[in-house]
Amino acid sequence: MVAVITGDIINSREGEVKDWLGYLKEVLNHYGQEPSQWEIFRGDSFQLSLSPENALLAAIHIKAGIKQTKAQDVRIAIGLGQETHRAKKITESNGPAYILSGECFESLKKQTLAIRSANPKLNEVLNLMLSLSLLTTNNWSNTVARTVKVALENPEKHQKEIAKLLNKSQSSVSEALKRGGFEEIMNLNSFYQTQISNL
Repeated sequence: MVAVITGDIINSREGEVKDWLGYLKEVLNHYGQEPSQWEIFRGDSFQLSLSPENALLAAIHIKAGIKQTKAQDVRIAIGLGQETHRAKKITESNGPAYILSGECFESLKKQTLAIRSANPKLNEVLNLMLSLSLLTTNNWSNTVARTVKVALENPEKHQKEIAKLLNKSQSSVSEALKRGGFEEIMNLNSFYQTQISNL
């Protein structure tokens, strides 16, 4: 089973492309190689394939990366399923995971992060939880987004060390992670991982 993330940048035409493109590439490189595991296409759309257990944090990581800008945000659909054809380019690979990801992406309306597997009950529970998480993540300031991004990239580091990386005080890092709902996101991710292990 694989997870396929399909996404695009909200407000991609505001400001300069370079404002967000570097952030996006940096996060995608964290999860795999271009173009076999990720690609940016049509200017502001992207696709990433990775292991299902890492997919939710990857989606949140992408959001944290993009929300470091002032104007941009991201829409993301996660499809969970089989990969029946692996091509040299991810955009030419195929299988249920790709189809579910595409369908999920097409159905995104106001909710900017959603998930689809072959299990409708699981989809319902996870999407309800994701919609609640978006109440926080959609409102991240660029400072909070940057702090969350660095915390996700350094899971073994304590707040003191993260503060050093960001050149900030530990109290301001602690405050930013609290405002960003970091602990709750990690709890949501643990729940997600236990649920998809049964798929």
